[in-house]
Amino acid sequence: MALNDPNQVAPDAPGAEWWRHAVIYQVYPRSFADADGDGVGDLPGITAKLPYLRDLGVDAVWISPFYMSPQKDHGYDVSDYCDIDPLFGTLEDADTLVATAHELGLRIIADLVPNHSSDQHEWFQAALAAAPGSPERARYLFRDGRGPQGQEPPNNWRSVFGGNAWTRVAEHPDGRDDDPQWYLHLFDSTQPDFDWRNPEVGDLFEEVLRFWLDRGVDGFRVDVAHGLLKEESLRDQVVEEGEEPDSAAPINEERSMVERTLRDEPMWDQPEVHDVYRRWHDVLAEYDGDRMLVAEAWTQTPESMARFVRDDEMSQAFNFSWLLAPWSAEAFEGVITGTFAALADVQASPTWVLSNHDVVRHVTRYGGGAQGLARARAATLTMLALPGSSYVYQGEELGLEQVDVAPEHRQDPSYLRTGEVGRDGCRVPMPWSGEKPPFGFGPGEGQPWIPQPEGWADLTVAAQQVDPDSTLAFYQRALAARRALAGTTSEVEMLDLGTDVLAFRRGPVTVVLNCGTTPVSRPAGEVVASSGPVSDLLPGDTAVWVRD
Repeated sequence: MALNDPNQVAPDAPGAEWWRHAVIYQVYPRSFADADGDGVGDLPGITAKLPYLRDLGVDAVWISPFYMSPQKDHGYDVSDYCDIDPLFGTLEDADTLVATAHELGLRIIADLVPNHSSDQHEWFQAALAAAPGSPERARYLFRDGRGPQGQEPPNNWRSVFGGNAWTRVAEHPDGRDDDPQWYLHLFDSTQPDFDWRNPEVGDLFEEVLRFWLDRGVDGFRVDVAHGLLKEESLRDQVVEEGEEPDSAAPINEERSMVERTLRDEPMWDQPEVHDVYRRWHDVLAEYDGDRMLVAEAWTQTPESMARFVRDDEMSQAFNFSWLLAPWSAEAFEGVITGTFAALADVQASPTWVLSNHDVVRHVTRYGGGAQGLARARAATLTMLALPGSSYVYQGEELGLEQVDVAPEHRQDPSYLRTGEVGRDGCRVPMPWSGEKPPFGFGPGEGQPWIPQPEGWADLTVAAQQVDPDSTLAFYQRALAARRALAGTTSEVEMLDLGTDVLAFRRGPVTVVLNCGTTPVSRPAGEVVASSGPVSDLLPGDTAVWVRD
């Protein structure tokens, strides 16, 4: 069976947008590199490490939010979209970062958070001070409560972070005791949702886009892209008898999108959200350099995901299917064929991703230890052979596992609301050098904002740079091999080499991933890249590229 990415062209071909074939590296700024020694990463720290990213072989850097913020959700609660939080630096630091990246041949993607603001944003503070029915409140989703004296929330929606998705104004620290209304927050109570049916909200974000485009950013990753518009009635969510309402986006969902039972979701993926991105598409088209948008859209089907990347909307949408799939050749083949099938009608190129700041690191998901690392490397090599763009989360090139962060050090608001282990374990700061924490993360001597494990000395960048068998060296080789492959055909032919084997051919290269435990024969030819030692036999949990 042959699959084809209709928009995948050689990187140097006329009209080839850079993002169609790019490898994009995600930086979580609190945890990447600390220049001032306060234990928290910052923009000057990122700038100092840009040569490392160039040498790794990536094309662009996506930076999680660095805007003014009370940091209740570590920057995803924005109080000013057009300024830098002092924790991370200044606007001048941001300008230096963008300019330095461009000098090194790297592009910068900023993280935009349009679904909600911080409760400290001037608009929300004005809303709290204003009366029900006022223009200030119309920028957010304020509603009267149900029941006697409005003591019950307006509907049955639940927060992604656990608990009720509504907070009564009288219960907000800045609210008035006699205020009868509630406000919607699909995430933390300090993150009120905008009302995107109010034109003032759309005008604000067009200004934000232009502010950062004028400063040279090359694109935007759009947080909760499927969530901006809610069903206008704000009706109750319909649930099966005996079940509780569930607004949760699948942050740690283990099932594949194609295996999920479709559920009623009046708070997500409404048709009107696409009008927002058509407007943004037109704004970006006014700027040179193929500026791009990538959607974080946790939709229920590949087909609904594909709607975000129609030719007059976004450039890309994160394809979480592989991230959510179990370790299985059959499951991975289903991801590949399902992805190409969903994108065929909209003429869009795929994305591939294994980890990010919201999910358990894939070494751990694949079993941890030596087995988890072998599988992680094999999955990475396999995905890098596919046409489209690939996303790499900081630290995966070092083979980092999920850290079991002690309860007293956990800071994820989902943990603070529910008591369930949250996302802190994938956000532990990067180890750069040395024999003990903070492993060169910054100039200080103490542990960073989330403590690093004592046993990370062998995993530091410095240690792996001198080891040709390290995971870092593997990533460098794999990314170099990918660049050589990018100019070949975008057609992928799936091959049948056995039950536990995923295999496909792209141009002159055959890619084989052995998900089983029994070695299998590898195709004849030159070994271009491998995730581990190979001979004429391909061991289990190993992938290889072979050229004719």
